[in-house]
Amino acid sequence: MKEADKTISRRRFTKLSAAAIGSMPLMGFSNPLFRANTISKNDLSVSLFSKHLQFLDYNEMAAAAAEMGFDGLDLTVRPKGHVLPERVADDLPKVVAAMKKYGMNPGMMTTNVWDTNNPEEKLVLETASTLGFTHYRTAWLKYPEDRTIAESQAIYGKQATALELLNKELGLIGCYQNHAGNHVGAPIWDLLPILEATNNKHIGAQYDIRHAVVEGGSSWELSLRRIKPFIKSLVIKDFKWGILDGKWQLINTPLGEGMVDFNRYFSLLKKYEINVPVSLHLEYELGGAEHGAIEITIDKKEVFAQMKKDLSFLRTEWAKAD
Repeated sequence: MKEADKTISRRRFTKLSAAAIGSMPLMGFSNPLFRANTISKNDLSVSLFSKHLQFLDYNEMAAAAAEMGFDGLDLTVRPKGHVLPERVADDLPKVVAAMKKYGMNPGMMTTNVWDTNNPEEKLVLETASTLGFTHYRTAWLKYPEDRTIAESQAIYGKQATALELLNKELGLIGCYQNHAGNHVGAPIWDLLPILEATNNKHIGAQYDIRHAVVEGGSSWELSLRRIKPFIKSLVIKDFKWGILDGKWQLINTPLGEGMVDFNRYFSLLKKYEINVPVSLHLEYELGGAEHGAIEITIDKKEVFAQMKKDLSFLRTEWAKAD
């Protein structure tokens, strides 16, 4: 980074810090890195993926999540998210103020950030840093057809290293989610050359057990074992295979009604001492809330009831696993 760019970045960071502190004098930035929303052998701290509450405003969302018993929110800060990237400096402090009002500290967010040279993406991270966030999900990547997978991995490894340097400066941890399909990281093993190019401190993997089982079948334990040193956050959800319209397709389900063996999974997490932030996703039919709809077709009380049911299952299964 050129000295002039560093100066601009410092000025912007200072300005954001002053604005954030001035707008929320009681916020208290006491959460050190790596402490927010962690799991232990006897307890589980869970954030709700805010995509599923986008039919609510900031205050209503925070109130609902707190009332349901969630410890925090995995906030969508991306296009079509709760906070739009172009409005992050204005709106992200408002969300944090609402969360604080209901006893939740900022910790996780989901973004489309990957390019350290993109001013808007840098502003998202700089703003989040001043407000106390610690972990964020990065953008997804693909393998272009005009170069080999190995060539792409080398390029993405360099980009991940650059992003880690920015994260270190801001006190953040970026997490790349494994996602089923033709995405980088879908097989899990292909992430290793990318992540091994970094120092594995301020960037890593967001391990999604649903997508890991989709792609890995019964071998998901091997992928977990291989990627475990790089896991910085977790996503929890469930699914099963079924026939729809005459074709085998993925069917997302409430927790415990699908193919994910949560008892085995949680036992392994405890065995490997993977203590990182957890985000609960609900991708099955919820009147549109599963897709982040602004208007839903069922009573919001039904959505809340299902969220509480999944959260209860999650905590119960965690306590049972050994």
